[in-house]
Amino acid sequence: MLKLTAIEVVAGIKSGAISCEELVSQAYEQIAKNDLNSYITLNKENALETARDVDKRRRGRGEEELERKKLLGVPIAIKDSISTMGIQTTCASNILTGYVPPYDATVIEALKREGAIIIGKTNMDEFCMGTSTETSYYGATKNPHDTTRVPGGSSGGSAVAVSAGEAILALGSDTGGSIRCPASFCGIVGLKPTYGLVSRYGLIAYGNSLEQIGPMAATVADTALLLEVISVKDDRDSTQVKLKNNGGTNTDTDTDTNTNTNTNYCCSWLNLSEINELDGMRIGVPVEFFEGCSREVEKSVWAAIHVFEDSGATYEEISMQNLKYALASYYIIAMSEASSNLARFDGLRYGLRSGTDEDWHTTFSRIRAEGFGAEVKRRIILGTYSLSAGYYGRYYLKALKVRTLIKAEFEKALKTHDILMMPTMPFVAFKLGERIKDPLSLYLADINTVSINLAGVPSISVPCGYVSSDTLPVGLQIVGKHFEEDRILKAAFEYEKLRIKSRKNTL
Repeated sequence: MLKLTAIEVVAGIKSGAISCEELVSQAYEQIAKNDLNSYITLNKENALETARDVDKRRRGRGEEELERKKLLGVPIAIKDSISTMGIQTTCASNILTGYVPPYDATVIEALKREGAIIIGKTNMDEFCMGTSTETSYYGATKNPHDTTRVPGGSSGGSAVAVSAGEAILALGSDTGGSIRCPASFCGIVGLKPTYGLVSRYGLIAYGNSLEQIGPMAATVADTALLLEVISVKDDRDSTQVKLKNNGGTNTDTDTDTNTNTNTNYCCSWLNLSEINELDGMRIGVPVEFFEGCSREVEKSVWAAIHVFEDSGATYEEISMQNLKYALASYYIIAMSEASSNLARFDGLRYGLRSGTDEDWHTTFSRIRAEGFGAEVKRRIILGTYSLSAGYYGRYYLKALKVRTLIKAEFEKALKTHDILMMPTMPFVAFKLGERIKDPLSLYLADINTVSINLAGVPSISVPCGYVSSDTLPVGLQIVGKHFEEDRILKAAFEYEKLRIKSRKNTL
């Protein structure tokens, strides 16, 4: 049953063909069997109790409320940086060991309203800082396609949970590629929404101006369905852009933030297949995204672009010259914001508290030294340096100016093209331990993803092939205009159908 899509699971549970308790039990059996270290905290007792309640209420008939739920009984994995009331939330860091949030993030409230069942909190790079899920205090997660390799990061546990059949859906967060990178490495679909679309309330902050919560799934339709559910209006998040269903400004100010209803900002999975989105589509292919790519990845991505071309789309190679500054700009901004955000973690109010308290400065320093890992400490130090007197203008302000140029370049490219296409990652999943001792090589791995976060545009990664004896997945990245998730979802959906059809014909 764990090979079914979320859409199939919901239909099966509502019709009585699927037992919700059996489905959830299978998920936990799969987690124990796989031993991939994809979860930090399991929610087994509560999840099984909820599943039994779903089965009981369905058998009771006349339960119209269940019929309206879009994710009824669907097992979902949650990245451990998203607050879940009553479930430990650690950000994969020792400094938050034992912290149990007293509230749910907005996206978690939305999932519960629609009947999803939380399986557990997934492993990740500590405070979302990494590209491999190796910086976690709870140990590295393994790639299910090759357990000697990384799953990508920072949402590596979420990607593995979906890829390995440990959950049907998952939530991740994306600050510089943290959804798309593991989606590419693990062969699933992952979408980073437009900045401001999905509420960040309850997401433990790393880089406020860059990060977004987003959906991860095995199929594009499931991804669209999950995005539809979590794209709810939320007055508690001042960074969220309030939109009408048609993309206009929302003037409704009477929303009760405790009883928000889904406003369906984005493409519904129901209308994905209404029309062929590829015929006449104009695709821009920025050549800079292919620089440094492995030959196998480049070949797979171009093959995908030609599939679009064969279906009526046209493509044009373009140049985005400011992209060469994206990586440096991103890391200055992200580390500066991290330095500020992580100052709140001192162990005095929640989380790690060890040793005998001395004076405040000594206690504060000792707790943070014990609680944070090497990569987090590195980024805090670099961010603090960038924000310090004498360097603020030289580094941080200059990075913000470069960010403006990069955003303008994306907007220019998307004025003459409907979507942009490029590799999600420049290579396939690398070996565990291969890059962790060289931080710069890990930062360079983000070269194809960070610019999208700087620009704030939406981007989706979809599987487009395999390399190395057909075991390691390659991701195709599709980028669209601000708040045009519907366009990239429909393009990805059409490509997914064509790829499945082509594979069947080959067999």
